[in-house]
Amino acid sequence: MLPATRDEPCPLCGGRGWVIESDSGAGIARPCSCREQDRGRRLVEAAGIPPRYRHCRLSNFQTSSPAVAERNQLQGSRRIAEHYVEGFLQEGGFRQSGLLFVGPPGVGKTHLAVGVLVDLIERLRVRGRFAEFTSLIHQIQATFDPGSPESKREILDPLMGAELLVLDELGAQQMTPWVRDILYLIINHRYTRQLPTVFTTNYLLDETGQRKKRPAFPVPASLDRGPDGPDTALASEQLLSSRLPPMLVSRLYEMAQPVLMTSIEDFRRENKVHGSRLR
Repeated sequence: MLPATRDEPCPLCGGRGWVIESDSGAGIARPCSCREQDRGRRLVEAAGIPPRYRHCRLSNFQTSSPAVAERNQLQGSRRIAEHYVEGFLQEGGFRQSGLLFVGPPGVGKTHLAVGVLVDLIERLRVRGRFAEFTSLIHQIQATFDPGSPESKREILDPLMGAELLVLDELGAQQMTPWVRDILYLIINHRYTRQLPTVFTTNYLLDETGQRKKRPAFPVPASLDRGPDGPDTALASEQLLSSRLPPMLVSRLYEMAQPVLMTSIEDFRRENKVHGSRLR
């Protein structure tokens, strides 16, 4: 039976949340399945995903491209994300490692990151959160106003303690000492407590695009490298180390498996040119 929509009462319980089963007497009440569905929806709504990305799922991530290298990276990136979700629940609890989607603007990094987050909320009822880093900094700065309804702690605590955090646009904000301290507080808290974090960034970790290291979680051999081998050396301003302190870059190597999307053109620009809807 299809679940009821938000505006329609559940056909099983009539919106009461309980189903009465016959027991030759007054009956026994048991929780209706719609309560679990509602819980999943509430967790998705509480995750703080911006409206532009609320449709994003791994299942609707577009991988078509006339260029073979682009198509291979799109398909490989989605498979790594799917593999991550499938293995998130492990013996003893959830994964302790995350993902780091790396590539230029408009290639689908945020779509995949949100897709991972929503899939895990819906499958496992993970308590997840989404934060775009520049917006987060502005939100915290707003707490300096004496009339602010929120405190810095009220903003940061849900991010630091989330069972899964998506931190979008890492490196986009200039690293003033104050911004650096905020980022260190979030990342180090999650690092020391082994809480999984999914990052996106426009900047590469090093000159070859990915340091040779053992993956932070098991990845099929066919997915563990890009279709064209390591990227060529890059200018220093294209590196994450030009945006973040070395201590934080070092943390990222241990916290997340890089997923390179560096061979892909800007899909947002292409979709706009052709008048198609962004996905």
